Amino acid sequence: MSEGKEAAGAATSGISDEALKKAEHYIEAEEGAQNRLSGPAGTAAMSVAVAMSVFHLYAAIAGAWPFQDFPIIATQPLRYAHVAFVLVLSFLLFPMAMRFRNRIRWWDVVLGLAGAAILVYAIEGGEDFTDRATMPTRLDTILGIIFIVLLLEATRRTTGWIVPVVAIGFLAYAYFGPSLPQPWTHRGFDIGQIVGQLFITLEGIFGIPVDVSSSLIILFTIYGAFLQHSGAGKFFIDFSMALMGNKANSAGRTVVLSSFLLGGPSGSGVATTVTIGAVAYPMMEKAGFEKNAAGGLLAAGGLGAIISPPVLGAAAFLIAEFLKISYLDVIWMATIPTCLYYLALLFMVELDAKRFGASAVDVSQDLSLWQLTRRYGFHFISLISIVVFMLWGYSPTLSVFWSTVLTFGLSFLARETALTPKRLVRTLADGSTGVLTAATTCATAGIIVGVVTLTGLGLKFSAIVIAYAGGSLLLTALYTALIVWIIGLAVPVTASYIICAVIAAPAMTKLGVPDVAAHMFIFYYSVLSEVSPPTALSPFAAAAITGGDPYKTTLQAWKYTLPAFLVPFVFVLDPQGLGLLLKLPKDGSWIDIVEITLKTAAGLAALAAAAQGWALRRTTASERGLLTLAGLLLVFPSLIEALMEAIVGHDISYTATFGLALAAAVLLKQRMQPATPEAPATRG
Repeated sequence: MSEGKEAAGAATSGISDEALKKAEHYIEAEEGAQNRLSGPAGTAAMSVAVAMSVFHLYAAIAGAWPFQDFPIIATQPLRYAHVAFVLVLSFLLFPMAMRFRNRIRWWDVVLGLAGAAILVYAIEGGEDFTDRATMPTRLDTILGIIFIVLLLEATRRTTGWIVPVVAIGFLAYAYFGPSLPQPWTHRGFDIGQIVGQLFITLEGIFGIPVDVSSSLIILFTIYGAFLQHSGAGKFFIDFSMALMGNKANSAGRTVVLSSFLLGGPSGSGVATTVTIGAVAYPMMEKAGFEKNAAGGLLAAGGLGAIISPPVLGAAAFLIAEFLKISYLDVIWMATIPTCLYYLALLFMVELDAKRFGASAVDVSQDLSLWQLTRRYGFHFISLISIVVFMLWGYSPTLSVFWSTVLTFGLSFLARETALTPKRLVRTLADGSTGVLTAATTCATAGIIVGVVTLTGLGLKFSAIVIAYAGGSLLLTALYTALIVWIIGLAVPVTASYIICAVIAAPAMTKLGVPDVAAHMFIFYYSVLSEVSPPTALSPFAAAAITGGDPYKTTLQAWKYTLPAFLVPFVFVLDPQGLGLLLKLPKDGSWIDIVEITLKTAAGLAALAAAAQGWALRRTTASERGLLTLAGLLLVFPSLIEALMEAIVGHDISYTATFGLALAAAVLLKQRMQPATPEAPATRG
């Protein structure tokens, strides 16, 4: 959170302080409202945060070359230690209530130390402790209950009430199972069994989500802090502005390019929106962009930061762990969807420039593009180094470790970016504080995963969804998307993905959808909560900067994020859909990957033109209808062919070809029309 605020605050170009404060409010809504501590309290909190970062960097490298002689920290103690650090920092940095903000109270210290002490008890218990999972002692049960309460309180402080309340609901489901109606009933479990499952085994709080948080997410937040404090964020925005030049559409293009580049060091949709908006909106306003449309584009760019390789969002690390695949595989799977997303976004920007009659804006800077690249281009090496190390054969953990070391070393190539000792301490502290929201979410989500495993809720839920859908894959996908979207309105992206991965994904896989497609489908719809009211934090933050209407801005963001809503359905409904994830379809070849990518790209272009109401010129109602139909025929050819076959009774082929012909016909019609002066859209 501090990184997003610092970046936004450093780039105030034309944005009022009041607007930036409102935007920061939405960052805090996503990442929690931290205490601003100084003096001994600030030093103590920073010391714990630095110690946490150093501990996790040590854990990442211990046992690997050239540190073979370093004692390795076993997986289970690492998870316990990670959560202990998280609890202490959460209680120190996040107040119990806003009236207690910016001071550490005695109860914050007591609660943090109590949580850490309970985990020391678990570590000291060793195998004897874990062997008691099915029959915990009275002390185990009491400490387990206290720990769960402390965890829920820490999560409430960092994320708000909703995630803890959802977790409490699942706990109630585990306990009151026999009293529930069919088909939700189960035999029920007593307090000891629930505590044993959640607190002692590795299938509850300390399960997969915390494993990923302790071994990957924390390292990536440290890496992001190194990028940010070495000036990578500012460079990516300056580079984007210099590259786009003084053209009518340069303002929109700058937003698209910088949002992709900034996704790495930021890792937060709202922070990316605010950071870019503080710099780019004055330029967009001068170019003639309507303020709600400008806010929608900024929010769409922030959303793209979460789905863009090489960092993606925290949920992407969980995909790798749930599917037992490498993180590099997840990066490859996200490559084509990300390219399609930004291609459609860029296409809409080009149409916006014509629709609003955008004018060229002077974006001249102190340094030219060549001078910027020569002086600060080393940041690109830092950004792609993770992928390079993984291609070289390193594990994701070692890859991000060495990328962090490389970023630190490269920072000294320019005096103003050097991570000197004072700045290094601040960087290490921010690396740990940046993980707190995700870490508490992962730990509390472990309660949900543990209850689902204990009660068999996932299988019950999938059977219910399939029954309601009548066995239809299309309806099952629609119901799943709706469920993920609704859950995403209430909880953060990471929690939304975890919940839906364990309760909704089985319904899709039962109907023959490959695991990778089902989980990527759920991941993308979890991310969409960033732009969905009533918790549309990215559009609301963008509206605070532009002065637009939050709900109109959200509607504009929906339009810009159209690809993110449609492309996931291709994964699960089209036989070639796996090609978009760089996976060969059954009995398919690389030609299928190229074909489905080109068809989807053409379809998204047609749908973008229909959404903008502009192709070569302003479209009529009939032209928009034809472009919409053409886009659907191109994006979902197999689905529409199946529907048409069911209606007419025989095979219908060449649907995509027909869609391409329709789009071409509209463009040809507009091309042949005599030129008439176009009135630009309202600028607001």
